[in-house]
Amino acid sequence: MQLKQSTQLKSLLTTATCALLGSTTTQANELENWQFDTALMVYSEVDRVSAAEAIIAGERTYDNDQVLNLKLTLDALTGASANGAVAQPHVQTFTRPSGKGQYQADANTTPLDDTFKDTRVQLTGQWTQPLSDGYTWSVGGNFSKEFDYMSLSGNTNIAKDFNKKNTTVSAGIALAFDQIKPKGGIPDPLTPMIISDLISGYDDEGEDDDDGINPSSIASSDNKTTVDLLFGVTQVINRRMLVQMNYSFSQVDGYMTDPYKILSVLDINGISQEYRYEKRPDSRQKHAFYLQTKYHFEHSIIDASYRFMTDDWGINSHTVDLRYRIMLAGDHYIEPHLRFYKQAAADFYQPFLNQGTALPEFASADYRIGEMDTYTLGIKYGMPMKSGQKLAFRVEYYNQAPKNAGFTQPGVLAEQQIYESIDAIIAQVSYSF
Repeated sequence: MQLKQSTQLKSLLTTATCALLGSTTTQANELENWQFDTALMVYSEVDRVSAAEAIIAGERTYDNDQVLNLKLTLDALTGASANGAVAQPHVQTFTRPSGKGQYQADANTTPLDDTFKDTRVQLTGQWTQPLSDGYTWSVGGNFSKEFDYMSLSGNTNIAKDFNKKNTTVSAGIALAFDQIKPKGGIPDPLTPMIISDLISGYDDEGEDDDDGINPSSIASSDNKTTVDLLFGVTQVINRRMLVQMNYSFSQVDGYMTDPYKILSVLDINGISQEYRYEKRPDSRQKHAFYLQTKYHFEHSIIDASYRFMTDDWGINSHTVDLRYRIMLAGDHYIEPHLRFYKQAAADFYQPFLNQGTALPEFASADYRIGEMDTYTLGIKYGMPMKSGQKLAFRVEYYNQAPKNAGFTQPGVLAEQQIYESIDAIIAQVSYSF
C-alpha cells in the first residue's frame, strides 16, 4: 500500500512538472527518474508568531549530467508581532497599519500588533550542466509573493574542478528586485503616528479595513535592489574530511525601513508622549565569511560551521552551527543539533526616543537589529523506507534573548521589561522519494 501510494504521488508530481515545463503526456514517461523531497514545518513562539511551511522540491538528472531543480514553498504566518514601542505602566493605544481602527496594549506588557498575518508563495528553479575542462555552470531564478511584498531574482554560478576533482573553486552573482507595498502605504519616516477616533473609516469596534490609507502615508509602495557576489573553495582533505570556505558580498539599495515599526517618545519620567515611525538607511553593504567542515567517522558524521558577518550599519554577527549524525542499525540515525548566534546592535538602533532632543537621521527600535544572543537546541531522527524512500522527524527549541546595548531607562521605564526574550518550538517532518 505504501509503495503504491508513493508511486502514484510521484506520477502526479511528475505530470505536474511536465506541465510546468511545457511537456506532453508522452514525454512524462521520460521524466520518471525525478527525486522528490517534501517537508512540513511548524514554528511557534510563545504568545507571538506562529508559522506553517510546506516545501516540495524535485530534482531531475539527465544522461549528460545536466540537473534541473524545482522547488515550491508555501508559508502561512499568524499571531502578534512587537511594534517597537516600549512597555508602560498604563494601557497604550495605537493606530492600525491601514490607518483605520485602533488596538491597545495592556499595562506592563510589550506592545504587540495582533493583526500580523501573511501568506507567501515561492517558486525556485535552477539548471546545472557540466562544461568542458572541468567547468560546471548553473543558472536559476526565484519568484516570491506575499500580501505586501514581491521579490524577483536571478543567479548564475561557475565552478572549476582541480586536483583530480579534490579541489573546487566557484564564483557566482545574484540580482534581486523587491517591491514593498504595505497595508496603509509607506508612512512618512520619523513623523508622529496619528491616533484619533476621527480617523476615516474607524468604527466603535475598532475594525481594520484592508483598503484603508494611513494618514501618515507618503506613497503606496517602494522598491529595493540587491546584488550578491559569492566566491568559494571546497577541498577534499582525505577520504573522511571535507572543508569549504566562502566569502560573500551584498549591496542593497532602496527602501529598507519596516513600515510597521514605531518608536516611543519618552519624557524625563519615562512616560510615552507620542509614537514615531522608524527610519533606516537606504543602502547597506554586507561582508560574510563562512567556514564549514565535515568529518566521517566509522559510525557517525560531524558537520561544523562558523559564519562571521559585518556591515556598514554596525551589525556584526557570529554563528556557530554543529550537527552530529549517529548511525544506528538498518541505516536509521539520530542527529543532535546545536546553534549559537550572537549579534551586535546597529549604529542607529535605540529602544526609544527622548522628548526635547533633536531627531536623529535614522532610528529603529526593532529588536531584530539590536544586540542579542540566540540558541537553538534540537534533534533529528531519520529512517529508511521501502524502495529508497526516506522519512525524518526534527524537533528543536529556540530562544532569542535581546540585550541592552548600553541605554539608560528613565523614570518608570526602569521598572519595565523592554528586552523580552522569545521562546519557540520548531517541529518538522520530511519525506524523500
